[in-house]
Amino acid sequence: MAAAARAALPRPHLSLPSSSRRSSPRLSLTPSSAPPRLRGGAATSVAAGTSAAPQQHQVTARLGDVIEAQQFDRDALNEIFEVAREMEAVERGSHGAPSRVLEGYLMATLFYEPSTRTRLSFEAAMRRLGGEVLTTENAREFSSAAKGETLEDTIRTVEGYSDIIVLRHFESGAARRAADTANIPVINAGDGPGQHPTQALLDVYTIKREIGTLDGIKLGLVGDLANGRTVRSLAYLIAKYQNIKIYFVSPDVVKMKDDIKDYLNSKGVEWEESSDLLEVASKCDVIYQTRIQKERFGERIDLYEAARGKYIVDKKVLDVLPKHSVIMHPLPRLDEIRVEVDSDPRAAYFRQAKNGLYIRMALLKLLLVGH
Repeated sequence: MAAAARAALPRPHLSLPSSSRRSSPRLSLTPSSAPPRLRGGAATSVAAGTSAAPQQHQVTARLGDVIEAQQFDRDALNEIFEVAREMEAVERGSHGAPSRVLEGYLMATLFYEPSTRTRLSFEAAMRRLGGEVLTTENAREFSSAAKGETLEDTIRTVEGYSDIIVLRHFESGAARRAADTANIPVINAGDGPGQHPTQALLDVYTIKREIGTLDGIKLGLVGDLANGRTVRSLAYLIAKYQNIKIYFVSPDVVKMKDDIKDYLNSKGVEWEESSDLLEVASKCDVIYQTRIQKERFGERIDLYEAARGKYIVDKKVLDVLPKHSVIMHPLPRLDEIRVEVDSDPRAAYFRQAKNGLYIRMALLKLLLVGH
């Protein structure tokens, strides 16, 4: 695009007028008296002397960064899911008439850990909406981080080239540090054993699309619950709904940590731990299987080998799983779901992965240009 044409496009952020952004209050998507951050296109910016956005746009007016699952309330989730449904139609029609919604915008993907689905789905989402991508697949090894550059300095540099940053990092809390540094939106694409909020969004969206409801479901979380950022984020997000029951099924060495249990208790969410996958599967609407993550065990390969292969979704699980239920997995999988399960209509994990495209298209649109 010509420089003059790009300059005429609405910018995705505004300069903060007085104090630095690092000292500005953090936003959640729950009601707050704190002022919205001064960023977003014309549809989302709220600055001094302008009227507030219409009521149906209040959620996106407050959507600054995507850092953790618990920042979303039900109104925000409903709006994101509504836009995701619209994105399904946009994606279907993109082959004949490509969308230009994000034309002129640049997204930088900074991935310090390996990724296939998350990185490619973000990049596909940006391109499906007419935007462009700056990417580094292994920033830990093939960026200035290898020379000792701090994350903060990297973020300050990259924000000068782009309009939004998608970050995956090996350290828990890295996404928050990046967001506190940047003056453009930051999306957490997974920070070590911390959180993976966009995965949780697509997971809840998938449950809604597959089961038809979110209130009242029984959810079995299986596998590496101690290190799995996907199950941690999903637990935070599903707690927004009513009459939820969660079953934790995992080897002893990777049991769900107390912070998640305490959070669920504080929200009145019923949960229990079980060692019997078949019994849990017979009761659940959703079985959410995860991989035992070898990379989180360091040198304790003995612990990894003790945990691996203990809970496997196979024909025995299918035989007891209710007909309306679904099996989900954030992928990649190893041997924790047998290939024979793939042909069962209740196997939703590849549909789940495709839903990640729609959720990420929705987030990019909401963050950059609004509803």
